[in-house]
Amino acid sequence: MKINKLPKTLCFLLFISVSAFAQAPDESRFNKVIITEGLDEPMEMTILKDKRVLFVERKGNLKLYDPESGAIKTIATIPVNTKYTNREGKVREAEEGLMGIIHDPQFEQNHWIYMYYADPATPKHILARWELKGEELVESSKKILLEVPTQREECCHTGGGMVFDKSGNLYLTVGNNTSNSNSDGYAPIDERPGQEVWDDQRGASNTNDLRGKILRIKPLPDGTYSIPSGNLFPKGTPQTKPEIYTMGHRNPWRPTIDSKTGYLYWGEVGPDASVDSEKGPRGYDEFNQAKGPGNFGWPYFIGDNKAYADWDFATSKLKSEARFNPEKPINDSPNNTGLKELPPAQKAFVWYPYGISEEFPLVGSSGRSATGGPVFRAADYPAAERLFPSYYEGKWLMVEFMRGWIMSVTMDEKGDYKSMERFLPNESFGSAIDMDFGPDGDLYVLEYGSAWFKGNDNARLVKVQYNAGNRKPVVKLTADKNSGALPLTVKLSGEGSADPDGDVLTYKWEITDEKGVAKKLTGKNVSNVFVKPGIYTVELTVKDIKGEESFQSVEIKAGNESPQVSFNLDNGNKSFYFPGKPLNYTVNVSDKEDGDLKSGKIKPEEVAVSIDYLPAGFDKIEVSQSHRGTDALAFASTGLQLIDQSDCKSCHQMKEKSVGPSYIDVAAKYKGDKRALDRLSQKVIKGGMGVWGEHAMSAHPQLSKAEATSMVEYILNIGDESAFKTMPVKGTYEPKLPEQLKSEGVIFLRAAYRDKGSKTMKSLTSEEIRILRSPVVNPENADYKKGMNQVITPSRSLFAVGQNAHLGFKKIDFTDIKSIEMLVQVTSRVGAAGGEIEIRLDSPEGKLVGKTPFVALKDVAFTPPPPAKPAAPGAAPAPAPAQPDMAAMRRRMSQTLNINVAETGIHDVYFVYKNPKAEKNQIQMQVQEIQFRDKEINQ
Repeated sequence: MKINKLPKTLCFLLFISVSAFAQAPDESRFNKVIITEGLDEPMEMTILKDKRVLFVERKGNLKLYDPESGAIKTIATIPVNTKYTNREGKVREAEEGLMGIIHDPQFEQNHWIYMYYADPATPKHILARWELKGEELVESSKKILLEVPTQREECCHTGGGMVFDKSGNLYLTVGNNTSNSNSDGYAPIDERPGQEVWDDQRGASNTNDLRGKILRIKPLPDGTYSIPSGNLFPKGTPQTKPEIYTMGHRNPWRPTIDSKTGYLYWGEVGPDASVDSEKGPRGYDEFNQAKGPGNFGWPYFIGDNKAYADWDFATSKLKSEARFNPEKPINDSPNNTGLKELPPAQKAFVWYPYGISEEFPLVGSSGRSATGGPVFRAADYPAAERLFPSYYEGKWLMVEFMRGWIMSVTMDEKGDYKSMERFLPNESFGSAIDMDFGPDGDLYVLEYGSAWFKGNDNARLVKVQYNAGNRKPVVKLTADKNSGALPLTVKLSGEGSADPDGDVLTYKWEITDEKGVAKKLTGKNVSNVFVKPGIYTVELTVKDIKGEESFQSVEIKAGNESPQVSFNLDNGNKSFYFPGKPLNYTVNVSDKEDGDLKSGKIKPEEVAVSIDYLPAGFDKIEVSQSHRGTDALAFASTGLQLIDQSDCKSCHQMKEKSVGPSYIDVAAKYKGDKRALDRLSQKVIKGGMGVWGEHAMSAHPQLSKAEATSMVEYILNIGDESAFKTMPVKGTYEPKLPEQLKSEGVIFLRAAYRDKGSKTMKSLTSEEIRILRSPVVNPENADYKKGMNQVITPSRSLFAVGQNAHLGFKKIDFTDIKSIEMLVQVTSRVGAAGGEIEIRLDSPEGKLVGKTPFVALKDVAFTPPPPAKPAAPGAAPAPAPAQPDMAAMRRRMSQTLNINVAETGIHDVYFVYKNPKAEKNQIQMQVQEIQFRDKEINQ
């Protein structure tokens, strides 16, 4: 049979047709994997062909991630400068340090890597090359390629991003190194004598200066470089630097090259003005594309060539009514050493302000910091284990540092902007400082973390993997009981298990005891009766029709009913504590086999009771250690009762040696021996000799393993009673709080009891924990959120976005709650629309219990706190505070809203932010704080 080939034209039309109707892959096919966390200011990474990842941290560390071992190692520390010192001698943290890294295209042969850093002694930034042998950075191999003179008096902007093209040309982004502190967020063009640091006409728009540029050079084997053809200024052009590929940049960040077109892409951080003024337009960040060399306009133009005015900083007036001309920019600054007439300014590719962007509304509003990201070309990763789908072919994945999104940008056949859409809209990539594909086909993201100039728990390296094939089913196992007396009937369910590909699942259950498989069952929901005492493992395996399977297990303890423990608050609010209000409590314990506290069969000293105030950032490990100590003290009292009822005293005394060793000697001998408890418990039951002398220890076969364990545990804990204290089972606790109450502090109330077990079953422990939180709640920790946008840099902020956003908290007790206070900000800086706040119960549409007036725009200057009052005559002056009171500062900058409430009971509470005139992605307001008060507020 002969098959004719389709005409090329028809094939092309079919491809266009399919592409036109292509949809983004299902988000569930992508998996975000955390590789490592807790980094110290990571800046840039480079991914080797063997999948090792090199990345640098600002303070000078060069680190290596090895996927084979999973280890992260610091393999070198580069001496760098990390400080600015201004004219007054004030030292501040600088943006500079170790700023960039990239490996040579021929790394597998020459082992070269390049790093860009701030010289530790001289004000300059250096591009240098080293040889990396295995995990050793060979210091003697260092070659300095390029130096960029800088100033270190004032902040900011360093760049430091690097990328190679197919011809081996290296592109380097260089920040403008210009201060914007006196330009109100507009163009820094201060031409006054001595103000050169504030004049970016000596940097970004100076054709004879490397700052505020993207450079393009060809590194050579001897450690020098040549100038490739096609840069902005031919070599030898007077008053120019031949290394310049593009100019007119403020802070160009992470560059990438489209390997097919050769176009250059990068993110660029813009100025801070929030409104248009006579000085010029408000600030915009930009994502840019360069199809060739060019001038991108700064400091004369921003965005789509919105022009600034020629402002006279000496007179604080306009020099001329006319704005700068993008077709013919002129640099006539006395600080300019380059050409006066500049190349025409090019428009940005994507630009957006703090507020809603009319041109690109999908980017949203709030803080901004454009990073950059790669253009995906499948041909760049021939050895990839799992490529991104062809849907992303030729698309630019650009990431935003502050807003945490990744946008997938589509270009037309000319390479011009066509459209954008959110990549993984349910994921956040906050503080992403670098992003690139690896040779394995995964998308790697380096995240700087929440706070500036310090290590962060959420500073991390992650990667996004794509699964093109069959996905494993998701298994969910539930048991209605985990322990109980015999016969024990347990209902087991696989309800909630699902297959992401929609395949039919089969369910197989295995119930095993210590000897092996006891029973096998099939079906989504099953039931089993346990008639013999023991500890059983129940495992559910779910399998799809293609053979992929997942499993989950649960432990069932048959033959001993778990104790019932309750920690009851006799009065007051059960959600919050209020400083100065005592808590009256009662602990109740009952056990089917042991009895209960009320009857006296369970002694109060056998119950572990602890109440702790835990400030924000408390050490969970330390707290758990404290509880284990309290448990040991209480549970050991059970052992003491058993010892008193046995024949132990005939051979052992507390402190003195008798026929056998003293208890204190036994505790000292086995201190720190983790296996001693089990070994000595067996010895109590079976007897033994030879450890302490010739006298044999009698066997006690009448004791259960649980009873023997309790007795030995008491002995081993002798001497530690003073380290931990258990509180009475009924009493009053008055919170003793720090002077400055932290909003995330909690009072942690816990009661626990371990029963005495039986001969066939070990002891079981039950506990009840109650947590009373501060009445000052952090909106970020809300249990429900819709239309809320969280940003984490430069400070953590939560915004209500759109026309109808809400956040909610579960099960809030309204006992003694008289009013609710809310702190919000509505500022022009983020283009906020303002709105009303409704407080509703049990759902966003539930009972309305309060409503604020419309919260309108209110800009408040960020100012230091007012000065302290002068000291009385003869009195010593009050010392200046070491740190500003951030809570007080936040209150000064916020609007305070109060609503009196008169509700009872326990409810879910919703705060609903409404403004029907707000645009879809427009910020209504920033939600700072919510406080539940036990007093009414006079309105």
